[in-house]
Amino acid sequence: MKLQTPLLEGYSSTPLFVYDGGCPFCRHFAELSELRSGIKGLRIYDGRADKALRDDLSSRGLFFSDGAILIVDDHAFHGAEAIQWLCNQMNPSAQLLYILKQVMSSPYRSKLIYPLLRFARLIALTCRKLPLEPE
Repeated sequence: MKLQTPLLEGYSSTPLFVYDGGCPFCRHFAELSELRSGIKGLRIYDGRADKALRDDLSSRGLFFSDGAILIVDDHAFHGAEAIQWLCNQMNPSAQLLYILKQVMSSPYRSKLIYPLLRFARLIALTCRKLPLEPE
């Protein structure tokens, strides 16, 4: 999906990953990805905490409740595609990221497994009494 957004000015080809900071699994993956994935310039944003970013993305048909969002250049990747792109680019120094890279870098496996990750997110948010889509 082609994407032009003023929120990305100054990032150009720097990958921007928007995740759900209310989900402990998402937060841990995002933090590890930023610190130990080996992806140069990767920026992560907690979409739950950044309403302006969330509103901008949803106005472009990218809904936070449908999963993680990754923006590279003028392309947006959503859900399984976002995780697959990240995993394909990783040169991880963390064991968990190495395992995720092996599993999620395949388009078939990422599309098969991603719904299970979204379900785990739903359970985690429900336990924390957080809405799937923040106000």
